[in-house]
Amino acid sequence: MDTTATTETDDDLMSAYLRHWKALCAHLKKRTGSRELAEDALQETWLRLAGMKNDAAAIHDHHAFILRVAGNIAIDLVRKERRHTVHCVSDETLLAAVADNTPSPEICIIDRDQLRLLVLALAQLPEKPRAALLLNRCDGLSHREIAARLKVSESMVAKYLAQALRHCRDHYRHQA
Repeated sequence: MDTTATTETDDDLMSAYLRHWKALCAHLKKRTGSRELAEDALQETWLRLAGMKNDAAAIHDHHAFILRVAGNIAIDLVRKERRHTVHCVSDETLLAAVADNTPSPEICIIDRDQLRLLVLALAQLPEKPRAALLLNRCDGLSHREIAARLKVSESMVAKYLAQALRHCRDHYRHQA
């Protein structure tokens, strides 16, 4: 006789779940802010209620009990989702981290054109001003080191550099 009462109580608990399913679903959607999390909470609630065969007899208000169980499950799922989201990297962040830093074809063409203009400007310079500019800008040598290589004074290196830079500037202006 006792097993029949337990079965009826189980049926009453599961019947209450099914009767209040729509309202419970709406409540969980509102509580979680997500349809997917609400559905997960509903499924977990069903499983938890189905596993309560022996404890179901002590429950007086089935609806309140189901709401409490489903609410607790929903809270756990929302917390789990938040923890997961904190550790996840968004697609935008990932794409930004792997962004291709190679210049666009347009930039390559512009840079190539500017390099061609610089080569032409350098070719028009006398040998010592050109050498002084290249040693300074490409090799990073100081005025003293350039003077020693070209066998001229440091003030002459300054004049060569000024002459070379002025010539390159004027060449670019005339080409533009």
